[in-house]
Amino acid sequence: MERFLQYLDDLDDLIGMIGLIVERVRRAAVTLFSYLIFSVVAIGGIWVAPEHQPLAMATFVLLFVTLLYRLVTSPHSGTTPQV
Repeated sequence: MERFLQYLDDLDDLIGMIGLIVERVRRAAVTLFSYLIFSVVAIGGIWVAPEHQPLAMATFVLLFVTLLYRLVTSPHSGTTPQV
């Protein structure tokens, strides 16, 4: 009986390890997708700039506000939280 419980414990560890790997892959995919969307919008703003300056300026402001929001709300590595 004890061996059976050890096998179940090992199986539980394996499933947990797979879950951690899947989470890393998901986080990398979301990051890659957000960089891709950001790049497409930035290139679109540059492409439209010679023809429609107000639209290009609106695109710039949107991207700037998005980057500023991410900078303020994302956790920074190497810093300790203030209590």
